[in-house]
Parts: sequence; C-alpha cells; structure tokens
Amino acid sequence: MLLWTRGSRIAVRVVFAVLFTVVVAAPLVMIVLAAVAGSWTGVLPGAFTAAHLGEALSGENLASLSVSVQTGLIASAGSVLLGTWAALAAASAPPRLRRLADTLFHLPIAVPSVVLGLALLVAFSRPPVLLNGTRWIVLLGHLLIVLPFTYSTVSAACRRADPQLALVAESLGAGPVRVLLRVRLPLLLPSMAASVGLALAMSLGELGATMMLYPPDWQTLPTRIFALADRGHVFLAAAGTVVLLGTTLAGALLTGLARGRAAER
Repeated sequence: MLLWTRGSRIAVRVVFAVLFTVVVAAPLVMIVLAAVAGSWTGVLPGAFTAAHLGEALSGENLASLSVSVQTGLIASAGSVLLGTWAALAAASAPPRLRRLADTLFHLPIAVPSVVLGLALLVAFSRPPVLLNGTRWIVLLGHLLIVLPFTYSTVSAACRRADPQLALVAESLGAGPVRVLLRVRLPLLLPSMAASVGLALAMSLGELGATMMLYPPDWQTLPTRIFALADRGHVFLAAAGTVVLLGTTLAGALLTGLARGRAAER
C-alpha cells in the first residue's frame, strides 16, 4: 500500500492509456480510415469516399449481413433456452451430475472453433442426419460455440439466487411451474439478457468454424470480409468490418437496455 502513491497511480494510468491506444484504439481507427479511403499512398489516406460503405450495405455484402444477424439471433435464442434449462437442472442435481454437466457444457471452449467445425462436418455429412451443405449446420456450430457462455452466466446467477424465495412460494401452495415462471425465471432475467448480448456478439464475429461449414447460400459477413481481404479488396473488407462493428454495437446496446429493464423488474 505504501507503494501506491499518486505518482504510481499516474504511471499505471499512462501505461494503460498507451497500451489501450496501441492495441485497441489505433487498429480500430485504421479500419475506419480504410473504410472511407479513396486512395492510400502515405501514412494517412490521400482521399476519402463513402462508396465502400455504400457497397458494404448492398448486394452480396448486405445479404451476408442479413445472414449474420439471422444466425446470431437464432443461436442466441437457442443458447438462452438450452443454457437456462441446463443451468436450472444442474442447480438441483447431485454434485457429481453437476460437475459432469459443467464439463460437458464447457467442452466446446476447450477445442479451437476450427476443430469444432471439422467435427460437425464429419458427424453430419452422411445419413441419417445429413446437414452438410445446409444452413442448419452453421446454426448448430454457432449454437455450440455460444452455449457454454450462456450456461456459465445463468449458472452463476442460479448460485447467487436465494433458494428461500422458491421454498416460500412452494409453502404457499405454488406448483413447480408457477414457481419456475413467477420466482426462478424472473430472478434469472438479467443474466439471461446478458447472455443474449454475449452470444449475439460472439456469433456475429465467429469465423473459424463458419469457414469450415457455410454453404454458398448462407455466407456470414465475417466469411465475406475474409474472402474480400483474401482477394485484395482491402478497402471494401474494411468497410464490411465497420458495418459488422456497428451491428455488434447496436446489438450490445439493445441487449443492455433489455438487461436494465429486466433488473428493474
């Protein structure tokens, strides 16, 4: 504590500001500049244009954005439903089953997303469950990627919730369904809303597994950005990245508002 002087606090803040600027702020600024650059021959763009942003919001790029949003919403909704159900079931299970459930639901985090994508290709490329070449395998891949985080978030909320509230409701004659709908789920709503925002952001930016799985008619925006950059269309790829960042930010703000309203209730 004696070392935590005014000078040391200032030094820590300066180091943090420098690291944040170099690691986070500078790359984002460069992406934004590249998205509106008409030409770039020096340190900064020599001309500016909105044509790249307009192209990023039209044609195949707009279709890819729509696919990303649909995939993110479906994966988020599925992860909240399954993750909340699993968290509630694990909370009332014996310790061994709870540890087993924790291990199984966190397993997708332990492997790279590319490995997960390859595993899905191997598992669902033959009858009786043939998903390869369809949008469903992409949705399943995104669901498996975001589900562990939803399960963890809701499980933590289950552990923090006061069990006496449910016991009091049961003692007053409320049945299991009524206790679930009127007591347990309202207590979990803020964590469920937070998990939606996290799942949506992760799904919108997911690339590794999607590159292994997506069919031609279900290309997400990150895969489209990767293809553009690979073909040398850097400015258009940067514009697509800006659109993706804006969409992710909008989703985070909306889920943040929903979380605030859920907490007030």
